[in-house]
Amino acid sequence: MNVVAVVGMKREAKIVASPHVRVGIGRDFQNRIDETTCGIISIGIAGALSPSLQVGDCVVANDVIATKRFTADDAWSRRMKNLLPRAKPGTILYTFKPIASAAEKRALGESNRADAVDMESGPAVWEAARLRIPFAVLRVISDDIGHDLPPATLVALKPNGSIALGRVMASVLRNPLQIPALIRTGRESEKAFAALLRCVEVLGPGLGCPYLG
Repeated sequence: MNVVAVVGMKREAKIVASPHVRVGIGRDFQNRIDETTCGIISIGIAGALSPSLQVGDCVVANDVIATKRFTADDAWSRRMKNLLPRAKPGTILYTFKPIASAAEKRALGESNRADAVDMESGPAVWEAARLRIPFAVLRVISDDIGHDLPPATLVALKPNGSIALGRVMASVLRNPLQIPALIRTGRESEKAFAALLRCVEVLGPGLGCPYLG
């Protein structure tokens, strides 16, 4: 049996992968699913939509909003919360594009009653619902609700989850005033990745899935 993990970045994939976890970046996760898959988990970093969440906080989702509200698997989520007692329960909002401005994050959080936002959980829950298999979500906050992301971060990722250094440098050259915000974003991302690694180590090789057997 195996768990399929849905991530958005190569660095997340490297942290999450194990003999019991097949990792897919973006929609590629669908190619990792077969008859031995016992669950799908969306895992990685996310943006905060709630003022109560700080950089490095871990969120175990109760539900995901992706066109409609999907409830996460109770046994899997409960086990992750038991293993990660400092993790916070919450609602994840799926979007198809990065949410950069603090004002937009506040508006989305209030209008959807959501706590964090990512770009991977929607396809993960849709596929889990279609296949009628359990899903769970674990996200670590990399930017708080008051943080405006600099323009370079919006062009930083390639579809394969690697960093598009050329696009980042071009954005910086066009607007060098974003450099302090870019440094802050990088520093806070490092904190989030470190927290994600700690969570993965605690959850173990199956990411807390109770159905591996």
